[in-house]
Amino acid sequence: MKVAHVVTLHTPTHAFGGPTRVALNLCRGLRARGDRAVVVALGDGFDGPLPRAVEGVPVRLFQARHVLPRFEVSGITSGPLLARALAYARSADVVHVHLMRDLVTLPFALAALAAGTPLVLQTHGMVDPTEKRVARLVDRLGVRRVLRRADAVLHLTEQERLDTAAVVAPHPMAPAVRLVNGVAAQERRRLDGTEPPRVLYLARVQAGKRPEEFVRAMPAVLEREPAARFVMAGPDTGALAGTLALAERLGVRGSLDYLGALEAPAVMDQLRRASALVVPSLKDAFSMAVLEAMSVGTPVVVTRTTGLAPDVARAGAGRVVAGEAADVARAVLELLDPAAGEAASRAAWELVRERFTIDAVVERLREVYSRVASPGGASAGAGSGSGSGSGSVASRASSRAFRPICQR
Repeated sequence: MKVAHVVTLHTPTHAFGGPTRVALNLCRGLRARGDRAVVVALGDGFDGPLPRAVEGVPVRLFQARHVLPRFEVSGITSGPLLARALAYARSADVVHVHLMRDLVTLPFALAALAAGTPLVLQTHGMVDPTEKRVARLVDRLGVRRVLRRADAVLHLTEQERLDTAAVVAPHPMAPAVRLVNGVAAQERRRLDGTEPPRVLYLARVQAGKRPEEFVRAMPAVLEREPAARFVMAGPDTGALAGTLALAERLGVRGSLDYLGALEAPAVMDQLRRASALVVPSLKDAFSMAVLEAMSVGTPVVVTRTTGLAPDVARAGAGRVVAGEAADVARAVLELLDPAAGEAASRAAWELVRERFTIDAVVERLREVYSRVASPGGASAGAGSGSGSGSGSVASRASSRAFRPICQR
């Protein structure tokens, strides 16, 4: 099968985070099974030519143009990419769009509809009801249309399904199918106890991820574990200066290391060395960092409003907190206890192996593709979710040349 995964942005520092990581992981899994999958996106921040492959996955990157800087990632686009979108869509068996309100994924989804190519949408919790006027205008101009007419809309959690469906209400959304994120199975890490405890924050350093709560938790932890090291890793997208200044004011800057953005091998190394991963954001649909941490047996501290919180709580794979600094500190101290930390480590590792391996996710996704790419496939794809839609692939072409973007 020939599949185009469309995501907004890829940078050398992985600044866009989860959606791009998910697209790369899914394409890698699809290609391992003989499918011809490629990622189409904007590229930004590269010193030389844009790469043609990322971590072994073929990519078609177009230089990002910041046409509406005040809207940040939603305001970037590429004329050449948009000019090719219709041809790319026609050449695919399935177009899988990691949808947000932007100038890349939404136009590409509309092009897939125009081409009559089966369209699968995945919103990663980024499309929900809003009172922002510009976002509501974008919804009227195209988001509602693609959500109604797609062949499947993937959701990570039931709450995400409800939120996405509310954007098109009172009209019905296209068939909804649950697809969780997945990661590769890993060997469980072992800490030998010779190093001081390491508490890790691994995410973009931006206000929405709440890195300052990570720093505010430090004094209470250091009071009982004065040798502990706190490590922040991830690209700065606006909150680093304020976060480091807060650490200075609290007198804990000497115990805090900032590593910047890391490549995938370094990310896994940091996760293996960590006593616990702290993700203090109040809204995180299905954190890839949390999954990757648990895949190596690193316990996690997450807020109860995030998508993986119920799974973490049921398995005992870490601690679920309200999100304030005192709660975070208490949870970290609990996990630094050797017995509690070991129990949470094993539970985290087993949870990923039982429920969140990329192999299982890719097999489920291939089932979705097979349904939507076959005659009558739109209705067949609704079995694992709720909602109905007017999209149908019954009259769509059954075979297409895929030369424009999937030669490899």
